[in-house]
Amino acid sequence: MVTEAELAGRVKRLDQFVADQIAAGEVVERPASIVKELIENCLDAQASSIEVRTEGGGSDLVWVRDDGRGMVAEDLNLALERHATSKISSAEDLLGVASLGFRGEALASVASVARVVLTSKDAASTQGARIEVHGGKLLSQAPVAANTGTTVEVRDLFFNTPARRKFLKTDRTETAQIDMLVRRLSLAHMDVAFKLRQAGAKRELVLPSAAVEERLSRVLGPDFIDESIQIDEARDEYRLHGWVGLPNHNRRQTDQQYFYVNGRAISDKLVGHAVRQAYSDVMFHGRHPVFVLFFELPQSAVDVNVHPTKHEVRFRDARAVHDFIFASMHRALRDVRPSAGLDEATGPGPAKAQLFSNTNFSNSNFPNTNAGRQIPLATGEPALHRELPGGFAQMVAEAEPEFLQSDDVPTANQEIPPLGYAIAQLHGVYILAQNEQGLVLVDMHAAHERVTYEKLKSQLDGEIARQRLLVPIMLDVSERDAQLVEELQAEFQEELQRCGLVMERAGLTSVAIREIPALLHERNVAATAKDLIAEFANYGTSDELQRRELDLLASMACHGSVRANRKLSIAEMNALLRDMEQTENAGLCNHGRPTYFQQSIDDLDRLFARGQ
Repeated sequence: MVTEAELAGRVKRLDQFVADQIAAGEVVERPASIVKELIENCLDAQASSIEVRTEGGGSDLVWVRDDGRGMVAEDLNLALERHATSKISSAEDLLGVASLGFRGEALASVASVARVVLTSKDAASTQGARIEVHGGKLLSQAPVAANTGTTVEVRDLFFNTPARRKFLKTDRTETAQIDMLVRRLSLAHMDVAFKLRQAGAKRELVLPSAAVEERLSRVLGPDFIDESIQIDEARDEYRLHGWVGLPNHNRRQTDQQYFYVNGRAISDKLVGHAVRQAYSDVMFHGRHPVFVLFFELPQSAVDVNVHPTKHEVRFRDARAVHDFIFASMHRALRDVRPSAGLDEATGPGPAKAQLFSNTNFSNSNFPNTNAGRQIPLATGEPALHRELPGGFAQMVAEAEPEFLQSDDVPTANQEIPPLGYAIAQLHGVYILAQNEQGLVLVDMHAAHERVTYEKLKSQLDGEIARQRLLVPIMLDVSERDAQLVEELQAEFQEELQRCGLVMERAGLTSVAIREIPALLHERNVAATAKDLIAEFANYGTSDELQRRELDLLASMACHGSVRANRKLSIAEMNALLRDMEQTENAGLCNHGRPTYFQQSIDDLDRLFARGQ
C-alpha cells in the first residue's frame, strides 16, 4: 500500500484552477498588463478608435472598447479558452509572427482571476453577443444589441486570489503605469485614436488620429520635435527610423525611451546598451536620452515568443543588430554641428534653448563653471602630459590650439559663417559673437575642449598601439568567464587585437593578459579586462577598452584646452568659432555641457521692448 509520504513525491496532474492561476501569474502582472493585452487585441482587429476606462487603478475596473472587426457569437467561448487564437494556426507561424498577440493566453488568464464581461459584434452580423465569466466559470451567454467591434469589461481583479491583490501598488502608481502604457502603444499606431479616462486622474488622455508631429507633441511634450533629430537609416535587411533627442534634451529617468521592433513595444538590454554607447560621448553623467525609434527587420530574424508578456524578443543575429543600431544613432548625433544646425527661428541645433529662458541646463544638472574663474593660468607643460606613455605627449601637443594670427573679419559681400564673428570676450570665460540671426554666446573652454577631444580621437583612428608586457598580468576569474575568454580567442581574436588587448586562458579559473593598449596604465587593465569579459557575456560585444581610452582622451582634452581668464584676441576667438563649425558634436563638450547658445535679434528686441 502506498503511503501519503510516498504520494507526496509522485508526479500528478494539477487541478485546472491551479494551472490557470500559474498561467495568469505569467501574463497578468498588474492592471496595466490587462490594458496592454486588450489594446493589442484591438489593434490586431484593425481598430481605428480605442477607448479605455479604469477605476481603482485598474484593480476595480478595466473597460476597453474598440471599433475593429469584432467576433461572431460562436467565437466568444473560444476567445476565453486557453491557447485559442485567430493569429496563428501552426508551429511554422511562430517563425514569422506579424500580429501583436498570438499566444491565446491573455483573455483566458484575465478571466481566471477576475469577473469578465465580453461583448462583440462583427460587421456581417445583425446582432452582437455577450458572455460573462467569473474566475474562469461561465455565468451567462446571450445575444445583445451592439455596435461593430468589441468591448471587454474586467472587474474585481484577483477577487479569487486576495493574496495576489496585496502585491499591487497604490491606485496612483497603477494609474500612472496605465497612462504610460497607453502613451507607449499610441506612438506605434499614430493612425489610431486613443482615449483614456481614469478615476482619480486629473484629466483624460485624448490622442486623436493626427499627424505624426502632433502625436509626438502630445506624448513627449511640445518641445520634443524642436529638440530632436529625425533618423532614417537602412542597411541590408535592417531599417531604423524615428526621432532621437538632442543630448541637451535629457531626463533623469528612462521614462521617455520608446523602442519598437516591427511595431511591437519592447524593452531589451542589447538595444539599451547600443543606445548608451551612441550617447556616451555627448550625454551628461547620470542623465538619460529621449527617443522614439522603430526598428524593422524580417519577421524570421526575430523571435517574439520569448516571454508571455511579449516585452522581450530574441534576435537571430544580436551582434549585427547591436552594431547597426549603435552606428545609425552615432552617425546621426555626430552630424549635428553649428554649420548644420542653425536656422532663423530657433538658433543652434545642438543647443536650441534660448538665452535668458528656462532651459534644461540648470545649475542642478551641470557643474558650476564659475568655480574656475579665479584659477590662475597654468604655465609650462601640464602634469598630465608628463605622465603619458611615449608618443602620446606629442599627440596632445599637436592637438593643442593653433589660433589664427591674422585678423578674421567680414568683408563686403562676404557670407557670414554660422557662428558669426567674435566681437568681445566676457569675464575671460565667454566669447560674444554676432551672426545673421543675432547674438551667439560661447563658453570658450567647453568649446575648445570638444575641438581638442575630436582632434585627439581622429589621431587614434585605426588599430590601437599595443604594448607587450614582460610579465603577463594574471587574473583570477570564474570558470565561466575563463571559458568565455577561450571562446573570445577563437571568435573575436582580431577584434581584441585591434582594441589593443591580447589575453588568453591560462587555467581552469585564470586568465593571462599579455598585451595591453599603450594608452592605458597597467594598474587599470585588470578591472578593464573584467568589465570587458562581463560585457561580452551580456551583449556579445564590448566597448570597454575604447571607453576607457576615450575617458583618458577627454581628460587630456580638458587639461589641454584654454582656461578661464586667458585673454584671447579677436583673431583667436574667430579661429575657435571656425573650428567649432567643422567639429562633430560641437554643441556640447565631452562632459555633456552646452558650448554655445543663440539669441535672435527679435528676442533681443522683445527683451528691451523695442518697437512696442
